[in-house]
Amino acid sequence: MKLTVVGCSGSFPSAESACSSYLVEADGFRLLLDMGNGALGELQRHCGLYDLDAIFLSHLHADHCIDMCGYFVARYYRHEGGRCGTIPVYGPEGTEKRLTTAYEDVPDERSMSEVFDFRTLKAGTFEIGPFQVRTERVAHPIESYAIRLEHGGRSLTYSGDTGVCAELGLLAEDADLFLCEASFTHGKEDIPDLHLNGREAGEFARAGRVGRLVLTHIPPWTDAARNVADAREVYEGQVDLAHAGAVYEI
Repeated sequence: MKLTVVGCSGSFPSAESACSSYLVEADGFRLLLDMGNGALGELQRHCGLYDLDAIFLSHLHADHCIDMCGYFVARYYRHEGGRCGTIPVYGPEGTEKRLTTAYEDVPDERSMSEVFDFRTLKAGTFEIGPFQVRTERVAHPIESYAIRLEHGGRSLTYSGDTGVCAELGLLAEDADLFLCEASFTHGKEDIPDLHLNGREAGEFARAGRVGRLVLTHIPPWTDAARNVADAREVYEGQVDLAHAGAVYEI
């Protein structure tokens, strides 16, 4: 598997990065995990607009899904070659309604489904292209899912947005790469069921014996270097800070 960080900023884009979006490739199949603010533009640095094979939306906060509105325009109003066929979009209950409401001026209420094949996420196991997939609902104010992808004996876990919860630990166990949010700062914010800090991400990595921890979804106002240091205090493996354009071979 190949992981490309399209965007990794939390809450809103930073000067260096769009919001959450991660491209995972295997056997010529391209799966995009989230498409937050600014991600659609950055995505075109790494693949063509029409080269995606499936999209996973961890939850329906704008910094994880809002550029789907722009992607609807690109697929629905494509000038050359006619309208695109449908692409699978895995998201929580109400994803189609959320995106239609955000875009507002769609030709009709079913226009989104003419280019997006919406599939409702639940906790469970299934396949997306060549990937074996397991999803679990995690701790966040709205319905939110973490995902584990397995292919060729290798594994990638992406936390989405979550506070501390047992479900995340289940998905992270023995993962070769753990892409984990670290929005908060240890000792500063203490809000349950919302986000993790760097130390908590490190604790999940240690408990799960993961091969590599990559911290992501760090808002522009958060001290990213401190979050990395906090993670390293509790996890002895490799800790990286996600940045736009970073590529990982898994």
